[in-house]
Amino acid sequence: MMLENEALAFGETERDFSAVDKARVVAALTRVLPAGALMYDTEDLRPYECDGLAAYRALPLVVALPTTEEQVVAVLRTCFELGVPVVARGAGTGLSGGALPHTRGVLLSLARFTRILQLDPLARTAVVQPGVRNLAISEAAAAHGLYYAPDPSSQIACSIGGNVAENAGGVHCLKYGLTVHNLLRVRGVTIEGEIVEIGSAALDAPGYDLLALVTGSEGMLVVLTEVTVKLVPKPLFAQCVLAAFDDVVRAGEAVAKIIAAGIIPAGLEMMDQPATAAVEEFVHAGYPLDAKAILLCESDGTPEEVAEEIGRVRAVLEDSGATEIRVSADEAERLRFWAGRKAAFPAAGRISPDYYCMDGTIPRKRVGEMLTAIQEMEHRYGLRCLNVFHAGDGNLHPLILFDANQPDEMERAEAFGAEILELSVALGGTITGEHGVGLEKINQMCAQFTPAEVRQFFRVKAAFDPPGLLNPGKAIPTLNRCAEYGRMKVSKGHVPYPDIPRF
Repeated sequence: MMLENEALAFGETERDFSAVDKARVVAALTRVLPAGALMYDTEDLRPYECDGLAAYRALPLVVALPTTEEQVVAVLRTCFELGVPVVARGAGTGLSGGALPHTRGVLLSLARFTRILQLDPLARTAVVQPGVRNLAISEAAAAHGLYYAPDPSSQIACSIGGNVAENAGGVHCLKYGLTVHNLLRVRGVTIEGEIVEIGSAALDAPGYDLLALVTGSEGMLVVLTEVTVKLVPKPLFAQCVLAAFDDVVRAGEAVAKIIAAGIIPAGLEMMDQPATAAVEEFVHAGYPLDAKAILLCESDGTPEEVAEEIGRVRAVLEDSGATEIRVSADEAERLRFWAGRKAAFPAAGRISPDYYCMDGTIPRKRVGEMLTAIQEMEHRYGLRCLNVFHAGDGNLHPLILFDANQPDEMERAEAFGAEILELSVALGGTITGEHGVGLEKINQMCAQFTPAEVRQFFRVKAAFDPPGLLNPGKAIPTLNRCAEYGRMKVSKGHVPYPDIPRF
């Protein structure tokens, strides 16, 4: 007979936490945390009931607010001894429900870990605590002519610990890489309270690449307490090209042609007409409202390098059928172009009571197919969708507009999003690019991965977290859940995109 821990390690089932006693947890944590670092009254727990995916909400048993690594160790050891689940939380800006609390567990907030511990301009590194805001690193490094490259749209608020947990990207990740490409080392605490250091200040570390494993692990392996990031020199010069197209398919083909020409821009983004209309009303970025789609393509480097690359980009865009091409005349116009793109999410919030932001990745050459399919889905589900893309790496962020107060609109939005993700897989892509799986996409993990692969994921988790206490029920679906999801699809007569070739 399979024991509970063996079943957890093989991904057969989830652990039952119904026996966790709140009074016992509060008493135990009160002994290891200072006054004011533990909250358990309902009104104090409300601000922690969700992350940026506000459609899913739950109240934690308690919220712990440590200020030192020693306190984090004490909290985790206590939870390990009591068999209590733990969900680590940064700034709460995540969009996949990854920081959704466990109703029988501890919400471990790292919000008070906000110090930049060291900034070395010669080594071009910064050692920061996990609660430091993404943008704050660049602000601190600016005096040395350096900055931190990954720039998610939420960078003014999101924390570096959350960026590591989700492997965040941003509009400049095409040239400068995702979070995983801009890290050297992390320090964290296991569920047993053991401090571990992963990675190295050197170019490489001995053994397996556990740094890449931890990055994007969504709080399921360790709780981070310190992160060492790479800093890069600020470019001498940058210009942004805005190109308009009268057809979304041609715009998508232009993206593939730019990369095929051997050009790796600093950023390459795409927005469809509904998205540009929403953004223009909000930011007044100067976007052409008659275009079916626009591309933003940025080049940076020396003035000579930028001029040469902009010339090559312009030639590709002209050959691809762009109806209008503008090159930013000065820094103010360049920033205005990007301000529009970075304001896409709040712009959606201005025109709809609710929106559901998806996050899938597809091959660049199939962007046009995806946009065409999404237009058909809009009619079928009776919901509007604004499309913004990290087009250079195929990471799409459809914004499905709905009103949760209207009967069944939330359910239709979820079904719409699930179909987009399943089509992403069918087109040769993945169900997430940078937002993570969390709770939002856990069913679609069943569509992308086989039972054997799911078992291996659980074995990796069990190597770090044998009792399965860190962020349980997220990111990796149990085999029982996958079987149930498969039965549901069959009962509805739905086999996602059987005729589209897999790559």
